[in-house]
Amino acid sequence: MAAAAAAAASQSLRNRELLDAVGTTAAALSLAGSSFIVLCYLLFRELRKFSFKLVYFLALADMLCSLFSIMGGPANTFYCFAHDYSAHFFCVASFLWTTTIAFTLHRTVVKHKTDVEEFGFIFHLYVWGTSLATTVLRSIGSDNGRPGTWCWIQQGSTGKILHLVTFYLPLWGAILYNGFTYYQVNRMLNNATRMAVGISDRSIQSDMRADKKAFNRWGYYPLILIGSWAFATINRLYDFANPGHKIFWLSILDVGFAGLMGLFNSIAYGLNSSVRRAIAERIDTFLPESVKRSLPTLSRLRSQQENELTSLIVESNNRNNNAASNT
Repeated sequence: MAAAAAAAASQSLRNRELLDAVGTTAAALSLAGSSFIVLCYLLFRELRKFSFKLVYFLALADMLCSLFSIMGGPANTFYCFAHDYSAHFFCVASFLWTTTIAFTLHRTVVKHKTDVEEFGFIFHLYVWGTSLATTVLRSIGSDNGRPGTWCWIQQGSTGKILHLVTFYLPLWGAILYNGFTYYQVNRMLNNATRMAVGISDRSIQSDMRADKKAFNRWGYYPLILIGSWAFATINRLYDFANPGHKIFWLSILDVGFAGLMGLFNSIAYGLNSSVRRAIAERIDTFLPESVKRSLPTLSRLRSQQENELTSLIVESNNRNNNAASNT
């Protein structure tokens, strides 16, 4: 019996160390990716448009979420609290910032409004206020921060229910909202494209094809949240239905994909043509002419038309109005 108990304890320790290694590695990759986007925003003035400012705050939330996730450690009460509450706050803020991007795109393309910058203060109040409220509510009936356990495990049904309500309920609400919003924008662009074809306006057709190509990329972004948190959601629901019984491989997928959310966001939202062009222009200033001629990619990036969110939300309203005036 003693040997069996020792073997079980040893296996549990190895599993815990592996989970910690996977989670730390994923969070470190997200920290690097989101920090890169934050740095680009701070260094390149031309990126400081309203649309990319939303991406900046998304990356900032991801960066801090990843940082506090790395800081978490079950052997120290303070770091457990830092992990539990700070990581919860900034992870909630992260997926809430994606809804502000979706709202901005929808209001400009579908509603034909150009007042999105007036919502800046409201966005901050909504994101940070909601994140704070859910973090405070989560602390009720929770034993987060208790040393000797994994920081992200909650004991008792009350704590588990509050975790589902304060994190996974708004998370899947954000996923549904983003998906519905992108569907409406996609339908609007399809209708505008058909209208441009009907009036045989080649310039408008070309513009709409460019916007449609850009949106085809953005339309997949709700899948980032699904891919990042699907395994975590399943794991929490399973833990709620079967307390005390863990599926190790599911826990690995949980911490791995959830930890990579910041990296996925930084690649999808942040590493767009504007950022690539800004970096290429800075590199271009330090390279001799002989090297520039051998690197045609830099020239293409400098002259590349920005067909992603920054231009889409600024220009789509004017294009739709022009198309309507020609009918």
